[in-house]
Amino acid sequence: MTIMTRKINKILIANRGVTAVRVMHTCRDRKIPTTAVYSTPDRLAHHVFMADTAVHIGEAPPAESYLNMEKMIAAAIQSSSDAIHPGWGFLAENDKFARMVIDAGLTWIGPPPDVIRALGDKVQAKKLAQKSNVPTIPGIIDVLNIDQIKKWMKSEKVNYPIMIKAVAGGGGKGMMKVGDGAQLTQAFAQARSEALKSFGDDRVLVEKYIERGRHIEVQIVGDEYGNVVHLFERECTIQRRNQKIIEEAPSPSIDDDLRKEMCFTAVRLMREIGYSSTGTVEFIFDSSARKFYFLEVNTRLQVEHGITELITGLDIVGIMIDVATGKKLPFKQSDIHPNRWALEVRLNAEDPRNFSPSFGSITRLQIPQGPGVRIATGVYEGADIPPYYDSLFMLLITAGADRGDAIRVMDRSLSRNLRVEGIKTLAPLLLSIIRHPAFIAGEFSTRFIEEHMEELISMFKEKNSEDEVLKIARYVAEISALGPRPWM
Repeated sequence: MTIMTRKINKILIANRGVTAVRVMHTCRDRKIPTTAVYSTPDRLAHHVFMADTAVHIGEAPPAESYLNMEKMIAAAIQSSSDAIHPGWGFLAENDKFARMVIDAGLTWIGPPPDVIRALGDKVQAKKLAQKSNVPTIPGIIDVLNIDQIKKWMKSEKVNYPIMIKAVAGGGGKGMMKVGDGAQLTQAFAQARSEALKSFGDDRVLVEKYIERGRHIEVQIVGDEYGNVVHLFERECTIQRRNQKIIEEAPSPSIDDDLRKEMCFTAVRLMREIGYSSTGTVEFIFDSSARKFYFLEVNTRLQVEHGITELITGLDIVGIMIDVATGKKLPFKQSDIHPNRWALEVRLNAEDPRNFSPSFGSITRLQIPQGPGVRIATGVYEGADIPPYYDSLFMLLITAGADRGDAIRVMDRSLSRNLRVEGIKTLAPLLLSIIRHPAFIAGEFSTRFIEEHMEELISMFKEKNSEDEVLKIARYVAEISALGPRPWM
């Protein structure tokens, strides 16, 4: 077999923030120059300073900037970039954009456009999974009205709750859990309207809701020559509003036999599809029945890929670049031996009590350091968090010899070494979760946060910089000639 490799001279990262910075780190390792793109409010963003060149692509609304495909291609050509990495979010799973990149004579760093298109449609993805003998959640596709849902529930003896999902969906949008018949009409209408607004496609499918389900996903890498390897699994069960906020690898929910079965099932599916580059097969695990079901495939780099990198020692972004240049995977399945436990928390600029967005300038930033800590940040002290984009501004990842170690390092990082001021963050909530006895025991489901929210909030420890300033002022007053002042 002749292997033809293509050279990449410069990569444009079609993204912003944490994502863009993460890809740039690998590019620096590889001595590959990078191009950043930025909207007007992002002109002083961290990723802009980090790149070798930067191109302004439009105003704040994503449709005018980070979702504008023509401007992305033009920016690549203008900056002499010959490849595009989409990161995650925005255009990462857009097959039209992938096709445009290739048609412009540029290298697309990701799976083939046809594969992105087939797997981006939940109905088609489910059919592909069934064809590959991958277990899928009982449900119906091509749902046009609630009578179909009622008929299916009756004939298949399915009880509430059920889940309505956008066919073209992702990121928790266009998903509605229906607890009883009284909610059905409204939930169906809401899921369709949200799907149309978010994805321009109002098609929905309906599935049985797995009570106390756990979210487990398998990281896959593949090359153009039919080699597909799994890098083991991640547990992504701790979520709010169907969006992950804590992930860990390996999963504490499964044993070695289930792990093997789940990972090889994912490889079989991706091999059947002819998958190349990096991707993730997501499963929902019914812990009471000890059964797993196919959820979807993410045809991109995942936010939580860093925990897999920590336990395997591999650079997944580096693998994506190598595969895009036509190289074979440099390892076989038998070469992959995870030997650590890793934990990731997502630091979002949100109020930890109600998840409402918190925007503004970061007036103080102290980033955790020390053994077993890896930080992926998209900001610096003094940076602005604009209100137009995803609220994620930092990923905090810790590792240890076992789960207890990884949790202890995370506790130290969140409670002692992290300071973010000027905006609210999820840090107090994340700390409460990792200290919760049920989390420590590995006993949780996707409903963990909604079931324990009040208890988690009651565990918050309030402290702010004003307390510190007053403490210092008192000390200075005691040792100065002025003595204590009235304002103290």
